[in-house]
Amino acid sequence: MPLRQTLSKPDIQLSYLEWKQGKEPLLLLHGLADHALVWSSLGDDLAADYHIVAPDMRGHGESSKPEHDYTFASAIADLEALMDHLGWSSVHVVSHSWTGKLAAIWARQNPERLRSMVLVDPIFIWKIPSFLGVTFPLLYRFLSFLKGMGPFASYEEAEQQARQLNQYQGWTTLQQQVFQAGIEQKLDGSWGSKFTIAARDGIFADVMRVPGFIFPLDIPTLFVQPEKGLNRQNWQIKPYKTYLKNLHLCQVPGNHWPFLTQPEAFNRTVAAFLAECK
Repeated sequence: MPLRQTLSKPDIQLSYLEWKQGKEPLLLLHGLADHALVWSSLGDDLAADYHIVAPDMRGHGESSKPEHDYTFASAIADLEALMDHLGWSSVHVVSHSWTGKLAAIWARQNPERLRSMVLVDPIFIWKIPSFLGVTFPLLYRFLSFLKGMGPFASYEEAEQQARQLNQYQGWTTLQQQVFQAGIEQKLDGSWGSKFTIAARDGIFADVMRVPGFIFPLDIPTLFVQPEKGLNRQNWQIKPYKTYLKNLHLCQVPGNHWPFLTQPEAFNRTVAAFLAECK
């Protein structure tokens, strides 16, 4: 079982899970509205060979939730402070969804920090035209992973909604644990996600503003393409093939959350790639 740890920074408290059996540094980055526990199956499977850390990104889980400052720059600064705290000069990174774009930005800004990247069904890789910002309120209602934010009148209502979401298809023990760790009762008695509206709005603002790719990158990269994920068309994969010069593409069963819906196949795929990058 991983240990829950906390890094105190001047601006926030960064909470993270740590598996410390192995030595090879491995950083697991969750997607929007999730938290570190989504990686519990992968972490347990790889713990013997890797020193693994999975942070709750700022605005998520048990980490601080400031009212402002949800830029990619701040998130990357959090991760580099965490690496410095752990004594890591470089690291393998597994990233999902929104943090797939974060990993690409980090790789081009500080390539010496990343030994390899695993991009799990990444989204929003391009800079988004500002006029599309007016569509975000509709997008917030459409996206599966934001429907669980609440508020809900009761825990039972929140669970009923969660059972209908894509990431919890099957309602396994792992999925139940992830759901329960990501929800809380609010001061007014309602229930809702630990992920905040300020984080949602701040992250989407920077997603619009900052492009993922600007020039080619040589970092060994695995693109994990779930069969029922968001990246199913060639035009969606094209920018990764164009800019990532050491790219491996692998399909896995499952939807946008293969580590929750088909964890065994997902874990094998990631383990095989990382073994080649050692």
